[in-house]
Amino acid sequence: MGQLTPMPELTPDALRAAVDRIAPSRVPALTQHLFEATTNAQRTQSLAPLRAFVHSWAVFVGIERDPSRAQRLRELERVVDTGEQDPSLAIAEIRTIREAAEAEAGL
Repeated sequence: MGQLTPMPELTPDALRAAVDRIAPSRVPALTQHLFEATTNAQRTQSLAPLRAFVHSWAVFVGIERDPSRAQRLRELERVVDTGEQDPSLAIAEIRTIREAAEAEAGL
C-alpha cells in the first residue's frame, strides 16, 4: 500500500485543501455544504451545522485518503444499492469503515 494522504486539521480550509487533493470533483459539493452550514449556523445561532459539516467531510477525507478503502466502500454501497443480496454484511462493513475514518479524524 502506498503512503496515505495525511489527515488534515478539522477546519473548513484544511478539509477543502484535502478534498482538492484527493477528490477534486467533490470540492463544489463541499463548498455548497459549507455555505449551507454557515447559513444555518447563523440562522439558528448554533454551531451544530458547522460541527456536522466538519464531521461529514472529515469522515469523507478519512475514507478517500486510502484508495483501497474508498474502493471497498463503493463496492459495498453497490451491494446495498442493487438489492440483489442480503445487505446485512455490507452494511456492517460500511459501518466499520466509517468508524475507522472517524477514529483517524479524532471524532
